[in-house]
Amino acid sequence: MGRLTGGDPSLLRRINSSVVLRALRGTAEPPALTFTDLVHDTGLSRPTVEGVVDGLIETGLVAETPPEAGVPGDPRRGRPARRFRFRAEAGHVLGVEIGAHRTAAVLADLTGRDAGTATRDVGETDCADVRLEQVRGAIGDVLRRSGVPRDSLRAVGVGSPGIVRADGTVGLSTALPGWTGLPLADRLRRSFRCPVLVENDANAAALAEHWKGAAVGTDDVVFVLAGLSPGAGSLIGGRLHRGFNGAAGEIGALHLLGREARPENLLSTTGEPLPPLDEPAVARVFALARHGDARATEAVDRYVRRLVHDVAALVLALDPELVVVGGWASGLDGVLEPLRRELERHCLRPPRVELSSLGATAVAVGALRLALDHTEEQLFAVEGAAAR
Repeated sequence: MGRLTGGDPSLLRRINSSVVLRALRGTAEPPALTFTDLVHDTGLSRPTVEGVVDGLIETGLVAETPPEAGVPGDPRRGRPARRFRFRAEAGHVLGVEIGAHRTAAVLADLTGRDAGTATRDVGETDCADVRLEQVRGAIGDVLRRSGVPRDSLRAVGVGSPGIVRADGTVGLSTALPGWTGLPLADRLRRSFRCPVLVENDANAAALAEHWKGAAVGTDDVVFVLAGLSPGAGSLIGGRLHRGFNGAAGEIGALHLLGREARPENLLSTTGEPLPPLDEPAVARVFALARHGDARATEAVDRYVRRLVHDVAALVLALDPELVVVGGWASGLDGVLEPLRRELERHCLRPPRVELSSLGATAVAVGALRLALDHTEEQLFAVEGAAAR
């Protein structure tokens, strides 16, 4: 590749194209922008804007909008000004959640606007091949229902349990059978002509809450994915913190540090551990505790004490402004007050603690955000070059 210099015209055209495209994308809903609007918003000259817009129309990313019906032009002022819009429908992104009991696929256009959702149930003992087949089925369902062709996809994001390496391989997973060592990105990439990006599920949920959930407007966040195998995702300065090996936030492994009791033992009301993937059983224990069952209340108290200690350790290390708790659909509200009290005891400045506002959709929405981030990087850094 040749060296780019400050006077390189191709670089300048790419920069100008990116600036104009960003301005148009920020107004995906009517009213569209005129050349005069774009000159004002970008600071570029009118001839430059006109040339860039023509190039973006050729790429299919921008379209000229017809004049509004019923609004005739003023004969004293000539014909109405031409208006342009970003074509959000020029491509799509997909977010996929892979869980112990279900898979979900969320489709959106290039502005992140929802275009459809599909889910499929899976069995907790299903092998990797069966689970991946259900993932493909959910993806096929949402594409078919929305009428979006597969080649319209610009990127696919995936949220998965386990420690996920940079190449999309699951380095370690105790949650799903046959998941450790699975080259997940490679297996799914065979079904697409676009990039497939895989992220840990708690990390994906942290991205989701920051995008459109309880952490909007907050850049230092810990998201706790509570369950029988708890994990956490962290944002530092608005950026996801994965750690050197992608294992940051694995608080589910803290029991190895001299504490033998696992969450499935702590939440047991019978003396026998809960099945490792039986999250519905966890929800039932929480429901019994809310109704005053003594054994369930004791079990929940044991679990909450462990969870708040683990979260407190993470908070002391990262000093977030906000802790968001998510996971099971019911019962989590009982964790908030004990967690707040514990953090007040241990932290010089305890963070706010909130319940996830996205609930069961957080992982899939975060995977969608992952795909959208990748697509935006490509749009603004590469696609604009087509305007040359």
